[in-house]
Amino acid sequence: MPEKDPTNLGWVTYLWVLLLSGLGGFVAFWQKLRDGNVRVFNVVEFIGELCTSGFTGIVTYYLCEAAHFSAFLTAALVGISGHMGNRALFLIERFLSDKLK
Repeated sequence: MPEKDPTNLGWVTYLWVLLLSGLGGFVAFWQKLRDGNVRVFNVVEFIGELCTSGFTGIVTYYLCEAAHFSAFLTAALVGISGHMGNRALFLIERFLSDKLK
């Protein structure tokens, strides 16, 4: 079996990562909407939230694969980081910069 890398994971893997992290982003947007922090028809912010969530979900998936986490833990972390969005990016950045020093 070939070693896993980003080019040979398959579209199903990317699909579930993007769907799970996108669901986290949707929930985050819904909470902001409910709290009155965004307007109802702010499509640009909604799309931005989904894009940020998808990106953080993929980065989290890669980190989980590199750390050999189980599929269930990886799925949970992908969803949580998708919900966190930008906050997850800053935490990952801080972790990596501390680790590489």
